[in-house]
Amino acid sequence: MPAGGYGWTTEQRRRYANDLGSDVTLVGVTARSNRQKSDQDPATWMPAPAVHCLYIGEWVATKHRWSLVVDQAEREALLQHAAGCPNANLAVERAG
Repeated sequence: MPAGGYGWTTEQRRRYANDLGSDVTLVGVTARSNRQKSDQDPATWMPAPAVHCLYIGEWVATKHRWSLVVDQAEREALLQHAAGCPNANLAVERAG
């Protein structure tokens, strides 16, 4: 099963691409950073170590908000990187 919105309708993709209901779904980054990441998940790409914990929290919150699955490699990478992060509570509202 694909981890992203592979089976989404055009309307679901539009809603995700324009999600202004969450501070973490759409995060502004430089063009260079966006090109480096491309469509990779945390199993194959992570930002600078200084922001790993923030990135992981935002990644997990967005996955939960949009009911997206996490594949095994992604899960293992998230757990590995999160091991060095302080405990945090994430408050997430499901996307409509």
